[in-house]
Amino acid sequence: MEHTEPASGRSIEHVFVLAAALAAPLVLLGFGLWLAPDARGFGTHEKLGLPPCVLMKWFHVPCPGCGVTTAVALAAHGRILDSVKTQPFGLLVALAIPAAAIWAIVGHFRGRDLYRDLTSIRLGAWTWWLAAVIALAWAYKIAVVLSAGVTQGAT
Repeated sequence: MEHTEPASGRSIEHVFVLAAALAAPLVLLGFGLWLAPDARGFGTHEKLGLPPCVLMKWFHVPCPGCGVTTAVALAAHGRILDSVKTQPFGLLVALAIPAAAIWAIVGHFRGRDLYRDLTSIRLGAWTWWLAAVIALAWAYKIAVVLSAGVTQGAT
C-alpha cells in the first residue's frame, strides 16, 4: 500500500487508525447502553443478529471466543467481576479498547504516525503470548460451561 504524506508528515492511514481507535470506545459505550449480556455467559452476539456458535450448538463445547461478547457487554455495564468470571479474555478486550484510544490520542498529540507505529510492531512474541492467553481463557470457559451444564439452553 502506498503511503501519501500530508503536510503534517503523517500518512493518510494515520487518520483511519485514529478514527477507529476513537470510535471503538463509543461502540463499547453503546454495548453498555443497549446490549444486555446473555445470562448464560455466552450468546450475547446473537442479539447482534449473528448466528449461534456452531461448536456449542452441535457439540455443547464452547469455541475459543465463547463468551467474549458477553464479557465485553458485562464490562461495559460496569460489572467487571462478572465479566472476568464469564470470559477472562473478554475483559482484556474490553480493557484494551479504551487503552487503544488513549494510545492513539497520546501518539497523535506527540506527532506520531499511528499507522507506521502499528505496522512497525513485530508480532512474533506477541502472537505467542496472545495465543497462550486465548488458550487459557478457552480452557477456563470450557471448564465453566461443562461444570455448570450451561449448554442446556444453547440454541
